[in-house]
Amino acid sequence: MKRIAIAALLTVASSVALAADVGVSISVGQPGFYGRIDVGNAPPPVLVYPQPVMIQQVRGVQPVYLHVPPGHAKNWRKHCSRYSACAQPVYFVKDDWYNTVYVPHYQSEKGQGNGKGHGKGHGKGKD
Repeated sequence: MKRIAIAALLTVASSVALAADVGVSISVGQPGFYGRIDVGNAPPPVLVYPQPVMIQQVRGVQPVYLHVPPGHAKNWRKHCSRYSACAQPVYFVKDDWYNTVYVPHYQSEKGQGNGKGHGKGHGKGKD
């Protein structure tokens, strides 16, 4: 009886561990992505703050553009290490600009979006 209980416990524990490994991957150019973005030739970003935010004063470092949750921008000192950006000036782009301007631009530049991917799906086309 004791062996059955232990086997049942191990089965439950392993299924919980497997469930914890499930994740969702979101990359730049998709809604819901937070992190560094390359503005490149996209339209100029709409910024949260007009001046870059700096935690450590370092000269000669180029500013970066980041899309972060509002709480991260407000308390940047606490969150800058997550983005590896404590030692450089940071411009925070507004969420609306990222989703309505940057995401469509990025997807059109990279050939993504609108169902025109380069996958190997076997979906049926329209007749």
